[in-house]
Amino acid sequence: MSRIAKNSIKIPTETTCKFENSVFFAKGKLGEISLIVNSLFDVEVKEGEIYVLPKNEKDKSSPIWGTTRAHVSNIVKGVSEGFSKTLELNGTGYRASISGSKLKLQLGYSHDVDYDVPKEIKVECPKQNIIKLSGSNKEILGAVAANIRSFRKP
Repeated sequence: MSRIAKNSIKIPTETTCKFENSVFFAKGKLGEISLIVNSLFDVEVKEGEIYVLPKNEKDKSSPIWGTTRAHVSNIVKGVSEGFSKTLELNGTGYRASISGSKLKLQLGYSHDVDYDVPKEIKVECPKQNIIKLSGSNKEILGAVAANIRSFRKP
Protein backbone atom coordinates (compact mmCIF):
# COMPACT_ATOMS: atom_id res chain seq x y z
CA MET A 1 0.00 0.00 0.00
CA SER A 2 1.18 3.48 -0.81
CA ARG A 3 1.97 5.53 2.27
CA ILE A 4 1.97 8.80 0.35
CA ALA A 5 -1.41 8.19 -1.27
CA LYS A 6 -3.13 7.62 2.09
CA ASN A 7 -2.39 11.19 3.18
CA SER A 8 -4.92 13.91 2.54
CA ILE A 9 -4.17 17.14 0.68
CA LYS A 10 -5.12 20.37 2.45
CA ILE A 11 -6.89 22.95 0.28
CA PRO A 12 -5.58 26.53 0.76
CA THR A 13 -8.16 29.19 1.65
CA GLU A 14 -8.33 30.97 -1.73
CA THR A 15 -8.52 27.74 -3.75
CA THR A 16 -11.61 25.86 -4.92
CA CYS A 17 -11.52 22.25 -6.08
CA LYS A 18 -14.07 19.88 -7.59
CA PHE A 19 -14.15 16.42 -9.17
CA GLU A 20 -16.63 15.55 -11.92
CA ASN A 21 -16.65 12.78 -14.55
CA SER A 22 -13.07 11.63 -13.85
CA VAL A 23 -11.74 15.20 -14.20
CA PHE A 24 -10.26 17.12 -11.26
CA PHE A 25 -10.51 20.93 -11.39
CA ALA A 26 -8.61 23.39 -9.22
CA LYS A 27 -8.99 27.16 -9.34
CA GLY A 28 -6.90 29.65 -7.40
CA LYS A 29 -5.32 33.08 -7.54
CA LEU A 30 -2.78 31.93 -10.19
CA GLY A 31 -5.27 30.36 -12.59
CA GLU A 32 -7.22 27.19 -13.24
CA ILE A 33 -5.88 23.71 -14.04
CA SER A 34 -7.69 20.47 -14.79
CA LEU A 35 -6.44 16.88 -14.63
CA ILE A 36 -7.96 13.72 -16.11
CA VAL A 37 -7.79 11.16 -13.29
CA ASN A 38 -7.21 7.46 -13.97
CA SER A 39 -10.50 5.50 -14.00
CA LEU A 40 -9.22 3.30 -11.13
CA PHE A 41 -9.45 6.18 -8.64
CA ASP A 42 -11.94 8.63 -7.19
CA VAL A 43 -11.11 12.04 -5.76
CA GLU A 44 -13.17 13.18 -2.78
CA VAL A 45 -13.24 16.85 -1.83
CA LYS A 46 -14.65 17.42 1.64
CA GLU A 47 -14.08 19.70 4.63
CA GLY A 48 -11.10 21.54 3.16
CA GLU A 49 -9.22 18.36 2.26
CA ILE A 50 -8.79 16.17 -0.80
CA TYR A 51 -8.59 12.38 -0.70
CA VAL A 52 -7.51 10.19 -3.62
CA LEU A 53 -9.13 6.78 -3.11
CA PRO A 54 -9.08 3.58 -5.18
CA LYS A 55 -12.46 2.36 -6.47
CA ASN A 56 -11.56 -1.30 -5.81
CA GLU A 57 -9.81 -2.78 -2.77
CA LYS A 58 -7.27 -4.60 -5.00
CA ASP A 59 -6.06 -1.30 -6.51
CA LYS A 60 -4.61 -0.18 -3.16
CA SER A 61 -1.31 -1.78 -4.13
CA SER A 62 -1.18 0.05 -7.45
CA PRO A 63 1.80 2.39 -7.84
CA ILE A 64 -0.42 4.72 -9.86
CA TRP A 65 -2.26 5.61 -6.65
CA GLY A 66 0.68 7.58 -5.21
CA THR A 67 1.42 9.15 -8.59
CA THR A 68 -2.18 10.32 -8.98
CA ARG A 69 -2.14 11.82 -5.49
CA ALA A 70 1.13 13.64 -6.27
CA HIS A 71 -0.33 15.10 -9.50
CA VAL A 72 -3.42 16.35 -7.63
CA SER A 73 -1.21 17.84 -4.90
CA ASN A 74 0.99 19.62 -7.48
CA ILE A 75 -2.07 21.12 -9.16
CA VAL A 76 -3.43 22.45 -5.86
CA LYS A 77 -0.03 23.91 -4.92
CA GLY A 78 0.41 25.35 -8.43
CA VAL A 79 -2.83 27.34 -8.50
CA SER A 80 -2.27 28.68 -4.99
CA GLU A 81 1.51 29.28 -4.70
CA GLY A 82 3.03 28.47 -8.09
CA PHE A 83 6.38 26.95 -8.98
CA SER A 84 9.67 28.47 -10.10
CA LYS A 85 13.00 27.35 -11.50
CA THR A 86 16.25 29.26 -11.90
CA LEU A 87 18.69 28.50 -14.69
CA GLU A 88 22.24 29.83 -14.67
CA LEU A 89 24.32 30.22 -17.82
CA ASN A 90 27.98 29.38 -17.22
CA GLY A 91 30.37 30.21 -20.03
CA THR A 92 32.28 33.05 -21.57
CA GLY A 93 29.87 35.28 -23.47
CA TYR A 94 26.76 33.30 -22.50
CA ARG A 95 23.84 35.70 -22.12
CA ALA A 96 20.07 35.71 -22.01
CA SER A 97 17.57 38.48 -22.71
CA ILE A 98 13.83 38.79 -23.19
CA SER A 99 12.14 40.49 -26.12
CA GLY A 100 8.36 40.19 -26.01
CA SER A 101 7.44 36.52 -25.61
CA LYS A 102 10.81 35.33 -26.93
CA LEU A 103 13.86 34.39 -24.96
CA LYS A 104 17.07 35.29 -26.80
CA LEU A 105 20.07 33.16 -25.85
CA GLN A 106 23.70 33.74 -26.78
CA LEU A 107 25.36 30.38 -26.15
CA GLY A 108 28.65 30.53 -28.01
CA TYR A 109 27.19 29.61 -31.40
CA SER A 110 27.69 31.76 -34.48
CA HIS A 111 24.02 32.74 -34.18
CA ASP A 112 21.58 33.64 -31.39
CA VAL A 113 19.04 31.05 -30.28
CA ASP A 114 15.46 32.31 -30.03
CA TYR A 115 12.99 30.36 -27.90
CA ASP A 116 9.23 31.02 -27.90
CA VAL A 117 8.11 30.84 -24.29
CA PRO A 118 4.62 29.33 -23.73
CA LYS A 119 2.03 31.78 -22.43
CA GLU A 120 1.64 29.79 -19.16
CA ILE A 121 5.25 30.51 -18.17
CA LYS A 122 6.66 33.85 -17.00
CA VAL A 123 10.33 34.54 -17.72
CA GLU A 124 12.64 37.05 -16.04
CA CYS A 125 16.32 37.80 -16.57
CA PRO A 126 17.53 39.64 -13.45
CA LYS A 127 21.13 39.32 -14.70
CA GLN A 128 22.57 38.49 -18.09
CA ASN A 129 23.43 34.96 -17.06
CA ILE A 130 20.37 34.06 -14.92
CA ILE A 131 16.95 32.99 -16.20
CA LYS A 132 14.02 32.76 -13.76
CA LEU A 133 11.02 30.72 -14.89
CA SER A 134 7.73 30.65 -12.99
CA GLY A 135 4.27 29.25 -13.59
CA SER A 136 1.37 27.38 -12.06
CA ASN A 137 1.79 24.09 -13.95
CA LYS A 138 4.81 22.11 -12.73
CA GLU A 139 4.82 19.78 -15.74
CA ILE A 140 4.99 22.58 -18.34
CA LEU A 141 7.56 24.48 -16.25
CA GLY A 142 9.87 21.46 -16.15
CA ALA A 143 9.50 20.85 -19.89
CA VAL A 144 10.35 24.48 -20.72
CA ALA A 145 13.41 24.40 -18.43
CA ALA A 146 14.56 21.15 -20.08
CA ASN A 147 14.09 22.63 -23.57
CA ILE A 148 16.12 25.72 -22.71
CA ARG A 149 18.83 23.59 -21.15
CA SER A 150 19.00 21.31 -24.20
CA PHE A 151 20.31 24.13 -26.40
CA ARG A 152 23.70 23.87 -24.70
CA LYS A 153 24.11 20.94 -22.35
CA PRO A 154 26.33 21.49 -19.29
